[in-house]
Amino acid sequence: MGDCVLSTLILRFADVGVATYASLRVVGDPSRTVTWVVQAVHVREALDDLARALPEPSAGESVADAVDRALVTGPFATRETELALARRLGTVLLLEPAWRLLVDYASTPRAVLFVSPSARLGRVPWGLLALPDSEADSHRLMELVDVLMAIPPNIVNSPRPRTAWADRRGHPPLLVLDPRVPGQRADSTLGSVLGRPSADTRLARHFAGGVSSRHVLPKVSAATELFRRTDADRDWLTRMLVEEPGRLLYVGHASAAEDRSGRADQAALHLAEDAPLTAAAIMTRRMPMPPRVALVACASGGDYRFDEATGLVAAMVLCGAQLVTATLWSLPTTAGYRQFTGGTADPMADLVVAVDDAHDDDEGGCAVNRWQRDRMRQWRSGDVTAHPLYWAALVTFAVDGAR
Repeated sequence: MGDCVLSTLILRFADVGVATYASLRVVGDPSRTVTWVVQAVHVREALDDLARALPEPSAGESVADAVDRALVTGPFATRETELALARRLGTVLLLEPAWRLLVDYASTPRAVLFVSPSARLGRVPWGLLALPDSEADSHRLMELVDVLMAIPPNIVNSPRPRTAWADRRGHPPLLVLDPRVPGQRADSTLGSVLGRPSADTRLARHFAGGVSSRHVLPKVSAATELFRRTDADRDWLTRMLVEEPGRLLYVGHASAAEDRSGRADQAALHLAEDAPLTAAAIMTRRMPMPPRVALVACASGGDYRFDEATGLVAAMVLCGAQLVTATLWSLPTTAGYRQFTGGTADPMADLVVAVDDAHDDDEGGCAVNRWQRDRMRQWRSGDVTAHPLYWAALVTFAVDGAR
């Protein structure tokens, strides 16, 4: 079982002209509401610092240069620089009265904080934010509360199918693991995310139990057959979804639409077919999503980066999901991590296993938070393999009382 639900708080931001307006309120106690304004220059400076931490190329950088920077020399590369970034974000985005209110509601079990960011703040890893104090190990937001993302009201209030986790809990999960995009070599831009399938990999061992008990979709005879499938196109995916899986785990490539000036519904998943499956196509086809969906793919959780947040997360919710875990930015593959750090760890596999396990919990979003706290504390204690580029990227969106 999860460890949440005493109180619920709502943190909301809105971009208005050159400023970003913010409010923090306690559901059921409006007298505790806190409001403040963040000036655009401060937001821009903090987000520039965050951008330097992420593996996305800046002007003149190659993809390899960006991954090297993010893993080895950027703000996420050391405990000290990561904490400095977390404090900077915490200082700029949450004023002292807001932190004081959050501390007041810190409890066991934890309260739940729903975050509704503005487009400017759509890529902020909220759980990572640190109290702006001088302690060596400042408390993080996710240590005070379980951090979930709110679904925009226009999506929540739209007509949509609703399937509760309680009704599907015992159904097998649908696993779409690193589908093979036609014409792409394993080491190309849309090549393998998880590497060559092998029965000896951590992920193959993790999924082997479900395969042997026939409690996964698709039905396969060996765990390695779940990876790099060439038949996993949109029609195959639809057929699998019609079989009513308990949840969906997708690990692969995603394409994000261009920030703000683009259309969120053009964000897409890359399956085993030439054309990517856009959020718009998912909604048009009314693909029947299970109550829980995990999208471990490049910036799959970027809905809020658009004025109309109708990206991949919205598509999942409008097609039936109530809990969606996604990522805020691109994640280096295991091969990339090992190439640039010289280590032998497999942080991508760690993340996939953690999300898969968490989504089996009654409170899947809170379970993701627990894993993130564990990894953050390992990182804080000096474990360089618990790299924040991975655990800080995860966000979970929830609706209809899901936690």
